Amino acid sequence: MAAQEPATKRKRISKKNKAAWRKTDIQDVEQFLEDQRQEERIGTFTDKQNEDLFVVDASPLKTAPSQLTIKQKRKLNALKPMRSHQALENTSKVQDPIVKRNHVRQKKSGRNIELEVCNPTKPRHRQANSDRGLYYEKLDKELAVRESGKKVPKVDKDIWQEEDFRDKIPGLKDEKGWISRDLALHVAGNIGRKVVKTHASLHHKTTKAKKFEAPHPGMSYNPSLKAHQELLAEVVEREESIIKKEQHLKRVTTAMFNKVTPEERDKRRLNEMSEGIKEDGEPESEDEADPKSTDNNYSTVNAPVENKKKSKAARNKELKQKELQRLHEAKKALKKQTADLIRIKSIRAEVQEEAEELKEIKKRRKAAAERKKFETKRLGRHKFEEPDLDVNMPEDLAGNLRNVKTESNLLTDRFKLLQKRNMLPTTVAVTRKRSKVKRFPRSSHKEPGVSFQDLRDRRKAAAAAAKANSDTIKI
Repeated sequence: MAAQEPATKRKRISKKNKAAWRKTDIQDVEQFLEDQRQEERIGTFTDKQNEDLFVVDASPLKTAPSQLTIKQKRKLNALKPMRSHQALENTSKVQDPIVKRNHVRQKKSGRNIELEVCNPTKPRHRQANSDRGLYYEKLDKELAVRESGKKVPKVDKDIWQEEDFRDKIPGLKDEKGWISRDLALHVAGNIGRKVVKTHASLHHKTTKAKKFEAPHPGMSYNPSLKAHQELLAEVVEREESIIKKEQHLKRVTTAMFNKVTPEERDKRRLNEMSEGIKEDGEPESEDEADPKSTDNNYSTVNAPVENKKKSKAARNKELKQKELQRLHEAKKALKKQTADLIRIKSIRAEVQEEAEELKEIKKRRKAAAERKKFETKRLGRHKFEEPDLDVNMPEDLAGNLRNVKTESNLLTDRFKLLQKRNMLPTTVAVTRKRSKVKRFPRSSHKEPGVSFQDLRDRRKAAAAAAKANSDTIKI
């Protein structure tokens, strides 16, 4: 038998001081605890079966591992798990204390191509021309429904109606208003129905004009007598208001001045422009006109000031007068105060009447400001003016679309409506003046004794004759 190794003798060290505890060897305790934790993770030999501990190799080894080639070794190593992923494997046998654990799955950003390709429950990405196939499938379904006799369901949804996202999510819109819009936006974003925030200017209405306003019934190609008479009355009223404004402008501008003849006008202008100019033989100043009136005495414009002081009696009298005036004003104020106390009811009525008047003025101004807020704005240099109403006179009414006389243009009507709704600035048609071209004959084309005006008359006569010949019809 081999001789047993002598056990290591422990040193007996004084542990009186705190520093002596650091010299204690606790390696055996740590090793025991580590073995115990290892057994908890992977289990002990007594808990495992023989099949887990031993493997019976029934396949004969044809070639020894030492005789494998480098290519074969690489293939065998490729089948093994990667060492970089070895730390991610869970080798612990300790049970999870929380059985029903809520595992958080991270949401991947973007499209999961692998899931789209490998998931058999969802169809693969459609081709570019798949929309055409879907269209024909939908068309076939509609035809099948019509042939079967079933009614096609009607769509009652108004695409122009503004919808609130809180109507689609139950519990977000209450009558008492406890849930604000910001809170509803927050909740909708967290439950997967995020609402795209639009700019506030899109929801701010600047005009009350309708997106499409139905025309007057009298504009129809076959209107009733009453509707046509109402339209004519409206047109007449508008024309009368325009004539009234023109007459007012003419009255306050042109009619305010007197009419004079051209001779009188020239005479007035001559007198106005020659004002201050002396005529021949007229003296230039008053001294030359009356030489005898000159005097050698010196005189100034301002009269001399005499420093005359008041006497003591005059000053005392002035002070007494000021004191009497002050007492009189105080007595008058006291008398007015007493009179105001007597008529306090009438004063209250006056104050109340004044307050009501101010309140009424404030109300009118607020209504005017609110009305002005929805009026057509002036977005450019020109102010928007309502276009004329399209009306057919009674003799122009045809009664059918074939012989109707058109009085409007659809494109112009839509363009004016966009200007009225503050979507386009108001513009006017611009007419450019054609520049005058000075014409003169060349020196090589000049004829002796023939002026340029004669040449122009000849050219015009030739053009008129050519046009007359082209208009004639030969039989």
